[in-house]
Amino acid sequence: MSTARPPEGAHLPPGGTAPSAEGAATNPLLQDWAGPHGLPPFADIQPAHFQPAFDTALAGHRAEIDAIAEQAEAPNFANTLAAFDASGRLLTRLENLFYTLAASATSPELQAVQRALAAPLATHKSAVYMHAGLFARVDALFGQRERLSLSAEQRRLLERVHLDFLRAGARLAPDAKSRYAAVMARLAELNTRFAQNVLASENGYQLRLTSEAELAGLPGFVRAAARQAAVERGLDDGVHVVTLSRSLIVPFLSFSARRDLREQAWRAWIGRGDGTGQDDAPGDNRALCREILELRSEQARLHGHACYADFALEDTMARSQGAVMGLLERVWHPAIVAQAREREAVQGAMAAAGSTHELAPWDWRFYAEQARRARFELDEAEVKPYFALDRMVAAMFDCASRLFGLQFKPRPDIAGYHADVRAYEVFNADGSLRGLFLQDNFARSSKRSGAWMNALRHQSRALGVTPIILNNNNFARGAAGEPTLLSFDDVRTLFHEFGHGLHGLLSSVEYERLGGTQVLRDFVELPSQLYEHWMAEPQVLKRFARHWQTDEPLPDALLAKLQAARQFGQGYETLRYTASAIVDMAAHALPEAPADVVAFERDILAKWRLPEEVGINHRLTHFQHLFSSSGYAAGYYVYLWAEVLDCDAFEAFVEAGDVFDPAVATRLRDCIYAAGNSVEPGSAFRAFRGRDPVVEPMLKDRGLLEPAA
Repeated sequence: MSTARPPEGAHLPPGGTAPSAEGAATNPLLQDWAGPHGLPPFADIQPAHFQPAFDTALAGHRAEIDAIAEQAEAPNFANTLAAFDASGRLLTRLENLFYTLAASATSPELQAVQRALAAPLATHKSAVYMHAGLFARVDALFGQRERLSLSAEQRRLLERVHLDFLRAGARLAPDAKSRYAAVMARLAELNTRFAQNVLASENGYQLRLTSEAELAGLPGFVRAAARQAAVERGLDDGVHVVTLSRSLIVPFLSFSARRDLREQAWRAWIGRGDGTGQDDAPGDNRALCREILELRSEQARLHGHACYADFALEDTMARSQGAVMGLLERVWHPAIVAQAREREAVQGAMAAAGSTHELAPWDWRFYAEQARRARFELDEAEVKPYFALDRMVAAMFDCASRLFGLQFKPRPDIAGYHADVRAYEVFNADGSLRGLFLQDNFARSSKRSGAWMNALRHQSRALGVTPIILNNNNFARGAAGEPTLLSFDDVRTLFHEFGHGLHGLLSSVEYERLGGTQVLRDFVELPSQLYEHWMAEPQVLKRFARHWQTDEPLPDALLAKLQAARQFGQGYETLRYTASAIVDMAAHALPEAPADVVAFERDILAKWRLPEEVGINHRLTHFQHLFSSSGYAAGYYVYLWAEVLDCDAFEAFVEAGDVFDPAVATRLRDCIYAAGNSVEPGSAFRAFRGRDPVVEPMLKDRGLLEPAA
C-alpha cells in the first residue's frame, strides 16, 4: 500500500499571532512541530517550557478574538464562525499536548506547572466566551440562521457555538459575569488538585508480598505482574507488589487465599482520597469534593437552575433528571434480584471451602471466582494465556479493517512521550492517509489510573489536518521476556478505548468544533461501547485468541464456557456501576453541597439498600469522572444510556446475519463514527437504525430481562 505524505507541523492560521523570533528559537513548544505527522519534539520538551509558551499562545489568541470582533465588515459565517473555529491554533495544540503529558507522563515539576496554569487557562476561556463584541456577532448570526442559506453542518456549528457562549455565561449581567469567571477559575484549580491527590494516593500504596504464604492462591500470571511491579519500583528479588492499578488489584482480590491481605488491599483501593479518617492525611479529597459541589451549585444558580444536575443535563440527550433516574431504576431492581441469585452461588462456594465468616466486600471476588469455576468449569488462570496483549491489539485492528476498510502500519521509528507509546499510521482502503494512532498500554507511577482516549489533534477539512488520536490503558505489565496477558475484562477495555479512537480517526467534518468525540456526553460512549461487541465474537476469538506458549487457538470447549459464563456476575457489576451513577446524580441534584460527602454517600447507598458486600465502582473522594473535570459530573449515567444505544445498534448486524455486514458497517461509519457532532445525535442514530432505540437489547445483554410469563 502506498504511503501518503504526512502533513508537516501545525501552523497558525492566517491572521494568527506568531511567537517572537527569540522565543521560537529557544522554546521547542513555540517552533513548528516538524516531527512525523506534526508531532511535537517530545524529547526536547521540559516542564519549564510551558508557562512562556502559554503566555505567547494566550496573547495571540486574545489578539485573534479581538480582530474577529472588531472587524468593520458585518458578521457572516466565514468572517465570524469559521474564523472563530480556526482561531487559537497554537493554544489548542499546546493544551492538547499539556493535558496529555499531565495525565500520562507527569512529574512533580509538571504538576507544579499544571497547578499554576489551571486558573489562568480557565480565566482565558471565560474571557473568550464572555467577549461582548465576539458574542454580539455570533448572536446576530444565530438570530438570522433561517435566512443565511447555510449547509447543514454550518448551521450545526452555529447552533453549537452559540450554545457554548450561552453556557459559558455570555448573557449574564456584568457582576454575574465576573463572579462566574471567578467560580470557573477556582473550579479549575480544585479539579487539578483533586486529580493530583488521587495519583498521590495511588502511588503511595504498595502491598508487599515477601513469602510464599503471602502469595498463596495467586496463579502465575498474577505473580508475574506483581513481581514486575516490584522490579519497576526497584525492590529486591523475591518481593512482589500489589498496586492499586485495576489490572493488578482485581486479580489479587479474585485469587489471593489470604483473607487478611485481601481486606488490606480492598480497604486501600476504596479508601483513596477519603483521608482514612484523618483530617490531614495525604491525598484527602473530602474538602475538595465539598467545595467543588458548592461552586457547581453556584454556577447552576447563576444560569437560573435550581441545581447543577439540571444545568448539566440541559445539553444532553436525556435532558432531565427524571429521564436519567427512570433508566437507572429500570436496571436497579432486576440487578438486585440477579445479585441475590449470585450471592447464593457465592455463599455456596464459601460453604464448600469451609468458610464460616460473614460475606464481606473483600470476599466477593474470591468466592465468586470459585463459584464460577465450579458452575462453569471455567478458571481465569486457564483462560488468560489465550489473551496476549499484542494478539488482542491485532484483533481490534482487524475488526476495524473488516468493518471500515482501515489499515494500520506500525511506525516503531516514531518516538512518543514515553517508551511505552506505540505509533501506527492509519490508512483508508484506497491507501490515503486517515490519521495517526498512538497507544500507551501500561500502568506506571507517572500516569493517572483508568483508561481513556484523547486527541493530540482533531480532524478538520477546513484546517487541512488529519487526526492524531491517543489511547491510554493501565494494564499490569507482564514479566520480562513474557507477554502481557489480559483478562476478558481487560480485552473489553482495550476495544472500548479503541472504539473512542475510531470515533476520532474516522471523523469526517469540515469544522474542528464538530469533530470526533466532541459530541453530547451521553452519545460519546456509543461508538466505544458498540465496538466492545466484536471482541466477544466467536470468529474473532477463534482467530486471535491463541495460547502464547503453544499458539493453540482457543478451544471450542473453553469458548463455550466463556459464553455460558458471560452473564454470571452481571447483577453485582450492574449494581456497582448503577450505585455510582445514583450517588453522582444525587450529589449534583442538591441545591447546596453536603457537609460531609462520605456520610452523604453512605446515606444514599443505604436509602437504595445496596447490599454491603457489593460496594460501588467509584467513591466520591476518588471519582475522577466527576471531580478531575466537569466532563462526567451529573453524567456518569451516560454509560448505561449509551449501552441502550449500542446494544440496539449491534442488533442491526445480528439482523443482517453477519456481524461484519458491509452495508450495515458503511451506514455505521457514515452515520455514527464519521459524523462527529455535525448531526444531532438522535437524528444520527435514527439515520443508522431507522428508528429510535429500545431498551430491551441492553437488558437482554446484561441478563436482566425478565422472562415472559
